[in-house]
Amino acid sequence: MSPLESLRIATRALRVNKLRSALTVLGIVVGVGAVVCMVSVGAGAQAEVSEKIRTLGANLLLVMPGARNSGGARLESGTQPTLTEEDAASIRRELVDVQVAAPLLSRSIPLVAANKNWVTVVAGINADYLVAREWQVASGRSFTSDEIASGAKVAIVGSVIVEELFNGHAGPGETFRIGNVPFTVIGVLDKKGLGAVGRSQDDVVFIPLSAAKSRVLGAVRGTTREALDFISIKVSDATAMPEIERLIEALLRQRHRIRAEAPSDFRIENPADILFARGAAVRLLGSLLIAVAAVSLVVGGISIMNIMLVSVTERTREIGLRMAVGASRRDIRWQFLIEALILALMGGLVGAVSGAAAAVAIAWKAGWPILISPWAIVLACGFAGFIGISFGLYPAHRAARLDPIVALRFE
Repeated sequence: MSPLESLRIATRALRVNKLRSALTVLGIVVGVGAVVCMVSVGAGAQAEVSEKIRTLGANLLLVMPGARNSGGARLESGTQPTLTEEDAASIRRELVDVQVAAPLLSRSIPLVAANKNWVTVVAGINADYLVAREWQVASGRSFTSDEIASGAKVAIVGSVIVEELFNGHAGPGETFRIGNVPFTVIGVLDKKGLGAVGRSQDDVVFIPLSAAKSRVLGAVRGTTREALDFISIKVSDATAMPEIERLIEALLRQRHRIRAEAPSDFRIENPADILFARGAAVRLLGSLLIAVAAVSLVVGGISIMNIMLVSVTERTREIGLRMAVGASRRDIRWQFLIEALILALMGGLVGAVSGAAAAVAIAWKAGWPILISPWAIVLACGFAGFIGISFGLYPAHRAARLDPIVALRFE
């Protein structure tokens, strides 16, 4: 008997009991659907982490101010205004593997251009900050040494500022006000997209740090204009980052004259570690749900085996009749194996579509990134087919071993 003939007979047998066939594949549907959904969510999380690390810049460390004590109570992180430009310069000067050490001071301030206004983050930086963040200037130029030193009233703006303040047509030479201070645009940044906290990185204005301190921001942290928000440090070699963290801590503790038993008044963070931890948490959750889905697939396989055994019993006379008219034991075995395989693949296809739809619903409702991989769908359907064949072997073998005479006498 040809494979097509076996397929036709198996399909006809399944269509006789449509509802029973549909209920049989439910376990496979749930298992494959869960696998496709969670693999899509996990892949989306991984892609998001990779993109965030790319936009942050590679081999980046952040030195943040620590917490201040007030009346015996420890205040929130960043309230101890101890980091200064000289700290950044000292880190750059003393540590060989530090490529750049870029200080930053920022605050939200209203911007005005003609009849438009927009409130955004204005950050004072030096030219090293764009190097640390691997951030290119799409049009125009970066700050010169003279502009940094003299506190010139020039600015580099993000693409969101161009859209909101200049109707998307801003270029070098445009003027606008930060608060009441006029500035001239000298460059527009490449787009970076959303940052780690979900805020657009392109909604920003960079000005020389000296101009930020003396003309715009003043004393943002405490009463001193020397205090910074943080220092971005780009390390030349990724493998040297743990050692660089240790050296930075030792250097800053020495500079801040902190006693051996006293806690540091700053902290050092690796932003990539935070993103990796978040991605790992999502992947762990996905792995747990995939394990549960695997149990569901096994239960679906057991359901297929159960129904196939019932089918062999119900169709014993049919099997005997087919053997009597010339069907071989191999034909009978293939017929039942194909029936089990069709049931599993039907469940796999329906489950794959359901899983993809569930992933899209999660992305729409919860805002999670997803990445539906065709390979995940093919792999899940392939595993469902393997389950169908594995659990269909015994019923098929049992049908093929029937004695034709006994089968014909079966009532």
